[in-house]
Amino acid sequence: MRSELAKKIVVALDVSTIEDAEAIVLKLKDQVTYFKIGSILFTRCGPECVRMVKKHGCEVFLDLKYHDIPNTVSNAAVEAAKLDVWMFNLHIAGGEDMINMTVEKVSDFCSQNNTRKSLILGVTLLTSINNEILKNTMMVNKSSHDYIKTLAIKGKNSGLDGIVASPNEVDIVRKECGEDFIILTPGIRPTWASTDDQKRLSTPRNAVERGANYLVIGRPIIKAQDPLNAFNKILDELD
Repeated sequence: MRSELAKKIVVALDVSTIEDAEAIVLKLKDQVTYFKIGSILFTRCGPECVRMVKKHGCEVFLDLKYHDIPNTVSNAAVEAAKLDVWMFNLHIAGGEDMINMTVEKVSDFCSQNNTRKSLILGVTLLTSINNEILKNTMMVNKSSHDYIKTLAIKGKNSGLDGIVASPNEVDIVRKECGEDFIILTPGIRPTWASTDDQKRLSTPRNAVERGANYLVIGRPIIKAQDPLNAFNKILDELD
């Protein structure tokens, strides 16, 4: 039985084969609604991995972070919509023209074919990037908080359904963009899990209390000896 609390968690299928991905889905599908498919699995398996998840009655967040010229991204986005993914994302840094064209083409396609519109989220700043990297490597003379706030506002004004942002910026984005704007947060680590390569992270409960709608959690669940038990431990932490 999938609880409303369980529906806040998007389990990241960060594995390299469709067999490994399906094994995880089979263990979790009775409680988990949403699974994330990223670049590793999609590059290896293609659209078949999306169909596999949907075959088992679950939904897909297609995490390919599109970032290219407007025509390329918008056409790729329509292909994602054809797969009937629940959600996909693109980099807001790709520009307003790219976002506008993508939103328009996906909306037109779904309207013409009488299908649900995939939610489109904008990536603000990867959780592996901190203020030092932002300044010294990306040459952005803003704090991560201010940079993400600026991108979030641009994304909303360009028609995005929400953004991907670290838990540390959730309350800022919520204040600027309102209650109806979706905020999905990676960089989530339960109190009992290692931080791995994440730099801007939070516990599940803290992220939800700050206003996150969805939490992407991968390694603490899929690398656990018992993924379902790990998932339930996270629910206990949220509750």
